[in-house]
Amino acid sequence: MSKNNQDVLNRPIHLKMLIGFSLPTILSMVFMSIYTTVDGLFVARLVNTDALSAVNIVMPMVFIATGIGTMFGSGGNALVAKKIGEGKKQEAREDFSLLLFTSFVVSLVISVLCFVFLKPLLRLLGSDDNLMTYCIEYMYPILIAMPFTVFGMMLSMSYITVGKAHFGLWMSILGGVLNIVLDGLFIAIFKWGIAGAAIATSIGYVTTSIIGLVYFFVNRKHELYIVKPKLRWHTIIKSCTNGSSEMIGVFAGSIVAILFNNILMRMAGSDGVASITIMLYVQELFNAVYRGYATGIAPVISYNFGRDDSVRLKRIHSISTKVILLASFVLTSVCIVLAPTLVEFFAGDNQSVLEMAVHGFRIFAISCLFVGINVYSSSLFTALNDGKTSAILSFCRTVVFLVVPVLVLPMIIGLDGVWWSMPIGELLSFAMSVYYFRKLYFRKVKA
Repeated sequence: MSKNNQDVLNRPIHLKMLIGFSLPTILSMVFMSIYTTVDGLFVARLVNTDALSAVNIVMPMVFIATGIGTMFGSGGNALVAKKIGEGKKQEAREDFSLLLFTSFVVSLVISVLCFVFLKPLLRLLGSDDNLMTYCIEYMYPILIAMPFTVFGMMLSMSYITVGKAHFGLWMSILGGVLNIVLDGLFIAIFKWGIAGAAIATSIGYVTTSIIGLVYFFVNRKHELYIVKPKLRWHTIIKSCTNGSSEMIGVFAGSIVAILFNNILMRMAGSDGVASITIMLYVQELFNAVYRGYATGIAPVISYNFGRDDSVRLKRIHSISTKVILLASFVLTSVCIVLAPTLVEFFAGDNQSVLEMAVHGFRIFAISCLFVGINVYSSSLFTALNDGKTSAILSFCRTVVFLVVPVLVLPMIIGLDGVWWSMPIGELLSFAMSVYYFRKLYFRKVKA
């Protein structure tokens, strides 16, 4: 960590310090979520809602890329930040460089396999014959850019570790603005349709990732930069296991999205898929705030954990839970009250989608009460280098507590069962997070 960053980390822990430290990351996450949200808005308005449904069907592939990047980024940076706190600076650089290379190889292999099995994969994701052409057009650029999407997620977390979260924010703003401008150019002017949206998103990821790689290769003023990596299998394994909870969360989110798409395609056709797409877009913008805060303060937690400073760690936890609970109440209220306005941005004049999405979104929005604590709890244990607990929380939240309701409730109460599955799953996860806070956190952070 740079001297300036260490100065910040050594300041007394209070609300202003934590908000100031995490704010660039919160804004960065919001802009990153805008990438695909803007695609959806342009596609819904300038193409049609069937194309919007196709974007949602392909979206799990974007989740996979961000999941890999989040796994290496959160798990790796927790390890790297801890080593810097312990004074092992050169080893931290070597590990950082090794994880960058490893993530590139993994994402490249996955991208190639997806190209080979493209049509069967799209059918698995929920596409039918009517949407297949749209899905293929959107999928090609996304797969080509997958390694850069992974780098983008990794590097955004590494900026925080070196005390340059504001640089990560500028990169996210650049990518978001570039995506918006190119969406307008490719879709509205060039008439490239859904393919133009995917190309715009991909260019945003590629541009910011290349700048980030150059930054960490050229800038040697900070304590973390790219060097010749040393192969340490325990580093790769530890980073993957420690960051597995975040990856599980994203991957399981992909599974849930696939289930939503398939169930809604069967129950309500493409209008149903378009409705859930709108809900997920709006929810993702709000969830970015939670992820940004949890990711932003993770290096603070890891650094103080490396120094064994239990007083500061307990202070961080106390402030964080209060802030997140307040934000959860505010954002949930906004979603419920402004549901028609938020949905109309995407649905436009499609009255069928508008009515279905507004009704569903007001139910769906209740989950926002619990998501913040659930995101924070997983990130907290990752920052404490307890990947096992973090993975358990993520797995239960996104698989056990959500997949079961989304499979069972629609058979009992019909279409409303799809909307209610998310609040119920998040509520169960919230209860589990509170349990682990009480049972494990204060054991790790001893007075």
